[in-house]
Amino acid sequence: MRSKMRLTVVIPIWNDPAALRGILTTIVGLRGVDEVIIGDASANDDCAQIATAAGARLVCCAKPGRGQQMNSAASMATGDVILFQHADTELRQAHVDSLLAAMSEPDAVGGAFHRKFDARHPRLMWLEGWNRILAEKGGTLFGDQSIFVSRDVFERMGGYRAFPLMEDVDFSKRLLNEGRRVVLDPPITTSARHHMKRGSWRTSLCNGTMLLLFALGASPDFLHAWYYRNWKPRA
Repeated sequence: MRSKMRLTVVIPIWNDPAALRGILTTIVGLRGVDEVIIGDASANDDCAQIATAAGARLVCCAKPGRGQQMNSAASMATGDVILFQHADTELRQAHVDSLLAAMSEPDAVGGAFHRKFDARHPRLMWLEGWNRILAEKGGTLFGDQSIFVSRDVFERMGGYRAFPLMEDVDFSKRLLNEGRRVVLDPPITTSARHHMKRGSWRTSLCNGTMLLLFALGASPDFLHAWYYRNWKPRA
């Protein structure tokens, strides 16, 4: 079953050609990746040119918004499993192998990878162990953990909701209702640039506050406006 399973990688991108070039350079050499689709909402053609030069399929989106970009790209997918990949998060052969092995189990509907940060900053390392515990106990899976899902399940769920923020949190919660969710090793390395730019504790406080407000019923539109008013990166 594993040899027959087709994997589609979906990458949403917005004005970040350097990150897109880096991830595509890696992905094109990975065994088991059958299709790469870019959901591009950039203001210029830089990302589109990089995508087509790498042999990826391209879906142009009218405006940025990860949920809608991922839905638009996923609507073109032909794979049995769809992996939603942030451009600044790594993807190695070991991750693809682990994903295909896990999703070959008939009761697995989707999941993500455990996470580590690419900057060995001592104030970030405590987050890794804490996130591992929460994820294994049914906690939130975030977009930079490379969420994946059976295409049939994704379509049954109606895809991501078109939220300006928290689309991954909402999707992760709904995925728990679809069947067995897996969280895999090896850990996936995600960029720590936001922690470095805003400060580790400031970013952690922001993220925790946003999750709490969302759990209490705050709308994604309100959180989006509040976030960019109060938590934008320092100059």
